[in-house]
Amino acid sequence: MSETPPNTLQYRFDGPEDAPVLILGPSLGTTWHMWDRQIPELVKQWRVFRYDLPGHGGAPAHPVGSVAELTARLLATLDGLGVQRFGYTGCALGGAVGIELALRHPERLASLALIAASPRFGTADEFRQRGVIVRTNGLDPIARTSPERWFTAGFAAAQPAITEWAVQMVRTTDPGCYIAACEALAAFDVRAELGRISAPTLVLVGSEDQVTGPAEARTLVAGIPDARLAVVPGASHLVPVEQPAAVTDLLVHHFSTAWQPAFDATTGQLTAITAPPVKPALAPPAPVAPVAEIAPPVMTSEPAGRADPYELGLKIRREVLGDAHVDRVLSSADDFSGDFQEFVTRYAWGEIWDRPGLDRRARSCVTLAALVAGGHLEELASHTRAALRNGLTPAEIKEVLLQTAVYCGVPAASSAFKVAQEVIREETTPQE
Repeated sequence: MSETPPNTLQYRFDGPEDAPVLILGPSLGTTWHMWDRQIPELVKQWRVFRYDLPGHGGAPAHPVGSVAELTARLLATLDGLGVQRFGYTGCALGGAVGIELALRHPERLASLALIAASPRFGTADEFRQRGVIVRTNGLDPIARTSPERWFTAGFAAAQPAITEWAVQMVRTTDPGCYIAACEALAAFDVRAELGRISAPTLVLVGSEDQVTGPAEARTLVAGIPDARLAVVPGASHLVPVEQPAAVTDLLVHHFSTAWQPAFDATTGQLTAITAPPVKPALAPPAPVAPVAEIAPPVMTSEPAGRADPYELGLKIRREVLGDAHVDRVLSSADDFSGDFQEFVTRYAWGEIWDRPGLDRRARSCVTLAALVAGGHLEELASHTRAALRNGLTPAEIKEVLLQTAVYCGVPAASSAFKVAQEVIREETTPQE
């Protein structure tokens, strides 16, 4: 195990020191112990490196705001240990790190396995809503519902000890780090870049996964050249925990037979590296669906240059107000109002909301006060939701509205409190 500076990750090694390194990346809300049942077999051939996400499993609570930043911390940890080249498998958020490695640091990656992963995890709204709930109610509501997202009902009923372990794992996570990880997943979208992944890739998914299921897995396989798909029946999101033997066999087979040589920058040639001994090809375990191969789509590159304020404004508008609200507003625009919506997107969101002088929390405070002063209650509702997304707590929103009672008048603040109270109740009530 390790002592952990802010720019690195908590980690542990298992297996012989002279073996090739295989990294196992965890999913959001879990610790490196989610891989415990894979370790005895994997250490026969690899030096297994496991890491914890910030604030998970007792790791120091230094939040990361993006998948790229999490990947940078992993690489800084590996650099400090002298590990330059490795195989990598990751589950969910850990899988996003694997994709980031394959896209931005292909020279480090010998082979890749993605479990319960996706090029885009749901919608940004879903993860930002989860962050609002955690900020308001803590992690207990998320912890209590984790088993139904992670396991099939039959497994959860038959394995109460593992189910309780899962609940406690989430409950003991640092809330700030969990919220930051939600933001990282909300912003992650590499659908247009999958065709650039060159590492040998296995995509593995549980057939009953309702979080990132077979549809997302097939999107990865369609986009990544020569990727292979394995579907494990009878498993949900945490398939390494629910079907450990099947996952272990698939990982051993993949990393034993698909380990890419290193690239020598001095010669421009692929060079042989120490690789794990190749075992005879393992037949897929009985419960695993046949591997499927799908040709990648034709990818096009976008021209370089400064982002159009409209495109940037649309991105910020969606991040702050949510996809559902923006879609509703834009879909209702017609020839009469369309120019106005373009003006708002381009200048209000692409220019003003993007200025560095105030952060989004401060801009939300100013916006709420201005809307109360103007009596714009319909806009106040959407910007109360935006304030929660931008990190304001209900208590802070209350203070803003109390301030408006002094400077905008008690009747205006009274109406604002009614609107904000309803929005906060809707946004912060955990979904059972």
